[in-house]
Amino acid sequence: MIKSIKISLIAYVIISFFSMGCAQSQNCVDGLNKLPMYGGVKKCKEQIEVDNTFLREIDKTSNRKDAAEHMVKRGWQYFYNKKPDTAMMRFNQAWLLDSLNAGIYWGFANILGQQGKFKESIPFFERSIKLDSHNPRVWSDMNISYGNIFYQTKDKKYLNAAINALKTAISLDANNPQLYSQLTSAYCYFMQKDSAKKYLRITEKLDPSFVNPR
Repeated sequence: MIKSIKISLIAYVIISFFSMGCAQSQNCVDGLNKLPMYGGVKKCKEQIEVDNTFLREIDKTSNRKDAAEHMVKRGWQYFYNKKPDTAMMRFNQAWLLDSLNAGIYWGFANILGQQGKFKESIPFFERSIKLDSHNPRVWSDMNISYGNIFYQTKDKKYLNAAINALKTAISLDANNPQLYSQLTSAYCYFMQKDSAKKYLRITEKLDPSFVNPR
């Protein structure tokens, strides 16, 4: 617990320093910490020094993988408390600490999806899956982005992608009624009544409350 508190305090100090440093330099692009992976933009000298200071402080109190996991957890807390900018800052800090943590890219993707940037979210879902393909929730969330892209474009390749993501999620979490309910809805769009009825029956068996009356 003490270690977690130290990490959190350091994070707040670093973010404040980051903001002041940007304000004081005309060469620094502001708001990078509110973009996934800092927007892939080359940082100015002050921003790089902030990053290095953050890493040095973390190294005094924790190992980077554990600290990254802590930041990911904090990111999700802010995400679910409807504070996406702060969540993005935490996921970015986690990325600095351990770029191989799959949860970071899942977090980036969900924030982008929440912002309506569904196409932009897909590469981050894919990167998360490349690092850890066994998390059914990542597949389920990617299905949501693909589904929204389909609603926007009416291009059935995105509906197919959504269905494939759902099927993978089900293979990893076979007793989740919500996944079957979503798959039922997807097949309704395809007018594939046999498949829709198949997954509707499974949904009803697992939990009737997940059956969409429509």
